[in-house]
Amino acid sequence: MTDSAPGTTTKDEARIGWRRQLLSLLLWVTVALLLRTWVIEPRWIPSGSMLPGLQLQDRILVEKLRPRLGGPLPIDTIVVFSPPEPLLRAGYDPGAALIKRVVGVAGDVIEVRQGQLLRNGEAVEEPWISAPMAYQLPPLTVPDDQLLVLGDNRNASLDSHLWGPLAMDHVIGTAVLRYWPLDRLGTLGISRSSPLKPAVTLR
Repeated sequence: MTDSAPGTTTKDEARIGWRRQLLSLLLWVTVALLLRTWVIEPRWIPSGSMLPGLQLQDRILVEKLRPRLGGPLPIDTIVVFSPPEPLLRAGYDPGAALIKRVVGVAGDVIEVRQGQLLRNGEAVEEPWISAPMAYQLPPLTVPDDQLLVLGDNRNASLDSHLWGPLAMDHVIGTAVLRYWPLDRLGTLGISRSSPLKPAVTLR
């Protein structure tokens, strides 16, 4: 048996080491892509239609599992969704994403009267809005498998009061966390006790 040439073993070990590192990197990239596609993804806020809760350039995380699994979306949940049919017919970019707050689910009767949101005939407390609505919305019953969504900046938001209910199959995910800026880091919950935890909108 002849001995291997000097350095051969070292080169082989180095090659194996690089392959392992490359495979590890590819694995992490694959996991990251799967997480972004199916579980959670970052987004940023380019407009003011959900002021005052979220500001321009805020960064948020959007959880995508609950809508995919068909879970219920409670009132006041913040939803990210693809443009509904009326906006697409008007020439809206089909690749865009919008984010609003759920104000009505299937079976709810939603109305805006004298600047006040009414749900099933009762006035709704909304600490996250800064001004009453300057429009009227006649009583509207939310159909099955649909939502009614409004921006928190009610008088400057392209939402359900203009184009109607949102089909559930347009929902991409729910906004769960603001991670930037750090001084406003926090969850985007549905608690009515804090006006600093409201929704956002991308458009």
